[in-house]
Amino acid sequence: MARKAELLEQAAKLKLDVSAKNTIAEIEAAINAASASAAANDSTKDSGVVAEREAVVAKSGKRSAKALEEAEAKAEKEARKQAGDTTPQGDADAAVKKGPAPKVRPLIERRGKAYRKAAEKVEADKIYKLHDALMLAVETNPAKFDASVEVHVRLGVDPRQADQNIRATVVLPHGTGKTVRVAVFAPEADAAKAKEAGADVAGEEAIVKLLDKGTLDFDVLIATPAYMPKLGKYARQLGPKGLMPNPKSGTVAADVVKAVSEAKAGKVEYRVDKQAIIHLGIGKVSFGVDKLEENAKTFFASLQSQKPSSLKGSYVKSTAIATTMGPGIATENQVN
Repeated sequence: MARKAELLEQAAKLKLDVSAKNTIAEIEAAINAASASAAANDSTKDSGVVAEREAVVAKSGKRSAKALEEAEAKAEKEARKQAGDTTPQGDADAAVKKGPAPKVRPLIERRGKAYRKAAEKVEADKIYKLHDALMLAVETNPAKFDASVEVHVRLGVDPRQADQNIRATVVLPHGTGKTVRVAVFAPEADAAKAKEAGADVAGEEAIVKLLDKGTLDFDVLIATPAYMPKLGKYARQLGPKGLMPNPKSGTVAADVVKAVSEAKAGKVEYRVDKQAIIHLGIGKVSFGVDKLEENAKTFFASLQSQKPSSLKGSYVKSTAIATTMGPGIATENQVN
């Protein structure tokens, strides 16, 4: 009875709804439940106080809000690690199934209206004769200016092999339609002759001044063999722009008058690139089909003469004609 009286006293302090009619076990259970509830309330209150305190600390600058976020992220990471989740947090979005990839429009649809209209006139699977290809190129020129007409030839050579690295020059009978500025690096006597032949700038002093200023205001640089060593220090300046005189291109010449006359008359250099393709402009749309065809045939004859003797297999794989901004037109190979 003393035990029950003691429990009833505790229950009264906790304001529990129990009486002497309840058994000792019932009274103990009620007291234990009330004690557990009170402990939970105290814990919640303490957590709120801590959170409020951390917020105050962050606000005062003793611990930044960013630091608190990093601490929470670290705690979350540790919790996931203990739970056995090893997926990196940055890859969480990657695990979500993504929708279908966006559709990429065909290249022809991304072209301008003028190009698409011109391309509609070119049959995709047809290989045109040279005359017909040039006629179609002139007809389908989408540019509003006098565009260049170009020949693109894919060769079966290996440009890494010295004897298959095609590089040559050809004098087009009707020129290219471009005004060519010619410079001549030679003694004063030869420079005077070069100017009479049509050179735009000539002479050692004049050329050196341009090179020292970095003003490469010319399209072709011709030099005499004796003056080539003097251009050595300008090789890095001239080489990348294709202006360094070279015997293969005919720009290293003792007869500067002939070299200038050929350059002004339409002498052009062509060479194979790393993809084994030769690109060459053969004139302007305004030339008309006949003149363009003569220039093209002159180029193809020159290209035929450059066929390496060591080559095995086809020399020319494909040929195409195109204007500057027009569609490519597959053309019959003119070189065996």
